[in-house]
Amino acid sequence: MKRAINIFEFPFNLGLTKKEHEIEPGVKKLPDWLKKFNFHTQLNPSNIFRLEGPEYAMDFDEETQVKNPDQIIEYAKKQSDLILKNYNKEIFNIMIGGDCSILIGTAVALKKLGNFGLFYLDGHTDFIPPRLSPSGGVAGMDLALIAGLGHEKLTNINDLKPYLLEENIFCVGNAEVDDQEYVDQVINSDVHYYDLYQLRENGFQKTAEDFLKIVQDKNLDGFFIHFDVDVLNDKIMPAVDSRMEDGIDYHNLKEILVPLIDNEKCFGIEITILDPDYDKDGLYTRAFIENLVQIIKK
Repeated sequence: MKRAINIFEFPFNLGLTKKEHEIEPGVKKLPDWLKKFNFHTQLNPSNIFRLEGPEYAMDFDEETQVKNPDQIIEYAKKQSDLILKNYNKEIFNIMIGGDCSILIGTAVALKKLGNFGLFYLDGHTDFIPPRLSPSGGVAGMDLALIAGLGHEKLTNINDLKPYLLEENIFCVGNAEVDDQEYVDQVINSDVHYYDLYQLRENGFQKTAEDFLKIVQDKNLDGFFIHFDVDVLNDKIMPAVDSRMEDGIDYHNLKEILVPLIDNEKCFGIEITILDPDYDKDGLYTRAFIENLVQIIKK
């Protein structure tokens, strides 16, 4: 990593439905949690920007069929403004969530900057309409929303629909393959889809290179990486909202991310869903930081 780094902290959790034992999802603590274990210090960012999230709620909206749409839209607009205000194409941006719904604000910003691609690395597709969501949580449908699938209020902020084109998106790493209706949504789209097992078959580095070829061939203005830590194997990262038994390891992660991060068109990466409440001693977080810092600084 030769470029300077900006860190954006987005401690936002309104895209998730809290579990019965929770007061609220703990993912909003992630920026402070990573800072505690010297993630920020090791990366030595030029700037750290922060946008506080609103108070937690579970307000189901009949019109959009999701929870907390108004708060999510308002936050996405502020998030987009903060990103654009501090945009410098020479700088690599690291967004720390929060839940996956923070992708919306970044996608709105990217649409204003040009025609961008997205490498969506996640243990789920998050590519479903509200009718298939048992919880109504936007974090489970954020990829669909940024590609234009869902209610206009969320998909057409500032008349920018779609924020990213399906054909410029790679959805990679889904381990939730048993529900055919769930998987069919992304299969029947123009998104380039590699579930966990197809990813292994195609090769980790090769999948990243296949994506970069599209970026080059289409002469995209840039691309962004979404990294939901639940794509990692449960043995090395159980501190997530929706655990999946299978997943990739840190060696696989390095094979995927290094060619992407090294590419000059990489706008940055967002890190989501690591919940400090499920890693009280920081055991999994320490290993996570050690590996991710090595990958970013390589």
